[in-house]
Amino acid sequence: MLGQCFLLLLVAGASSVEVQRPRGVPLQKRQFYEEGKPFTCLDGSRTIPFDRVNDDYCDCQDGSDEPGTAACPNGSFHCTNAGFRPAFIPSSRINDGICDCCDTTDEYNSGAACQNTCREMGRKERESLQKMAEIAKEGFLLKQQLIHEAKSGIEEKQAKLTEVQSSKKDLEAKVEGLRTVKETVEQPEKEAKERHLKAWEDQKAVIRMEKDKARMAEVFLELDDDADGFVSAAELQSHSELDPDSDGALSDVEAQGLLGGVDKVDTAAFESTWNNIKDKYVSESSPDSPPPVETPPEEQEPVADNDSDQYPEDEIPEEDEEDDEEEDEDDDSDDGDYKVPPTTRTQEKKDDDDEGTMPPYDQETQTLIDAAQKARDEFDEAEKALREVDDQIKNLEKEISFDFGPSAEFAYLYSQCYELSTSEYIYRLCPFNRVSQKPKYGGSETNLGTWGKWAGPEDNVYALMKYEHGTGCWQGPNRSTTVKLTCGKETVVTSTSEPSRCEYLMEFITPAVCHEPPSVESMLHEHVEL
Repeated sequence: MLGQCFLLLLVAGASSVEVQRPRGVPLQKRQFYEEGKPFTCLDGSRTIPFDRVNDDYCDCQDGSDEPGTAACPNGSFHCTNAGFRPAFIPSSRINDGICDCCDTTDEYNSGAACQNTCREMGRKERESLQKMAEIAKEGFLLKQQLIHEAKSGIEEKQAKLTEVQSSKKDLEAKVEGLRTVKETVEQPEKEAKERHLKAWEDQKAVIRMEKDKARMAEVFLELDDDADGFVSAAELQSHSELDPDSDGALSDVEAQGLLGGVDKVDTAAFESTWNNIKDKYVSESSPDSPPPVETPPEEQEPVADNDSDQYPEDEIPEEDEEDDEEEDEDDDSDDGDYKVPPTTRTQEKKDDDDEGTMPPYDQETQTLIDAAQKARDEFDEAEKALREVDDQIKNLEKEISFDFGPSAEFAYLYSQCYELSTSEYIYRLCPFNRVSQKPKYGGSETNLGTWGKWAGPEDNVYALMKYEHGTGCWQGPNRSTTVKLTCGKETVVTSTSEPSRCEYLMEFITPAVCHEPPSVESMLHEHVEL
């Protein structure tokens, strides 16, 4: 009878002991199944006679009265798997003709030709655990070495930080001293350069004045048509460009106004007239500025009409418009090169050439300039050194205060990078900095995230690294990467994947996460029931 079927288990030890229990019941629940005593369902719902346990009829709602049959749909069967790892299978798999338990106990009444493979599987399991223990042991030893090196490294950085902070104070004092020297020697330099510039401006003013007088005398001779030593109002009227009201003609009254209210002026009095006309006057002998050809207004009208008739407004060829646009573009580019009218620019350039360039500084001024420049160079060099020291202090403080693990075991990863090459990409992990992906055969690099935080569970926070805010996906979120750290003797990236869009997973082996391994015997005791 099924209810009377019991399992005999030999427990490894100094002597073999027979432990009786109903089929499908694990050792830890043996006390609930005592032969000869009423059985209470494990959920406490009811109590039944013991002979109804494993009678192939489901009496308990939780299926606990049928641990060794397939009667209860929610029941479970315990595979003892002596020599290997115990396991539970759904009760529906009992006697279904398929060997689920390596010790064949689930197929006790199906006739299936099952073989007990637990010992062989246990042997392989023990070999695997042995290798895992050896790797964990070596990794842990490496971790201890890393911790020792990190401790020494932190002490060295602390000493370096103290040294640099001390040197910063000296540099700050040096910079302030050089600043004072610089400002002291720059003042006489500034005054000497201003004196030199003023002397040059005065010299240019004299040159301009002499040029202006020479030009005035030249114009006087041009205007004095009858060479009588006077410039008359009539002689001025030949220059319509001097017309003050821009009506196209210089009247006798307007001409007299330019002469100071008189009919004519001599050379001495012409100076006042010259100041009134020199900005508008066009020389009769100037090759660049020929006298304008006067055209009666009535002759200009037909020309405009002819142009209009030849190209009516609605029939202007498109090519002409394109040409105009090209010309406009050319004009725009020319405007960028010439900020003032060409004639004015040419005249100013000509004046500058006539006046010459500013003469070199005298020896006394040049000595002051050289001294000031030397002081500036020394100040700039000291200020640059101070900035570099500030950067060095900032980097040292950051590295010293960084969370490199409980014993700084991850410190050796700082400023290092590790690559993994696949068929398409080269993945690059720079711990505490960033993760990137670059096409293997050309193309730009993609940022898969910058350092964010330790992201493991509360009881093992250093098991995962999180890198965030990488390059944005097309119409998606920014890329991010989770790095899973596994114990090993080497430091290497072993795999990458993209389990979700724009979210990457990277496997990374490092001895920094290795813990002191238990003995192989305790591991076997935990995983394998002998």
